[in-house]
Amino acid sequence: MRLEVITPMAVCLDRPVRRIVAEGPDGRFGMWPGHIDFVSALVPGILVYETEAGAERFVAVNSGTLVKCGEEVRVAVRGAVEGDDLAVLRARVEAEFRQHDEQERDARAALARLEASMVRRFRDLGAASP
Repeated sequence: MRLEVITPMAVCLDRPVRRIVAEGPDGRFGMWPGHIDFVSALVPGILVYETEAGAERFVAVNSGTLVKCGEEVRVAVRGAVEGDDLAVLRARVEAEFRQHDEQERDARAALARLEASMVRRFRDLGAASP
């Protein structure tokens, strides 16, 4: 099978694999070559795959969709981080979440300043009219 993991910003993974284990809303499920075609929603969690060499690897994924068609498995998620050690992967995911939270906080602060400026201008505009 060929596994492709994509986010809105990049193709995070594109490689042949032996098996895949993912997590949907109803729980974990696995796929081997020859598995039937299907589509599943994915919940935030760890997608596990086995390389052709037999090594187990992990991809932390945000919510998204998995589509299996023939020998192609495409996973489209909002965010993904790949690793081969769960402890290291956890640290990377936590660091990325912290960075994302900081960026989101900065964006909210900028929006609040913009809204305050707009309210002041409307107030000044109203005060200038007779």
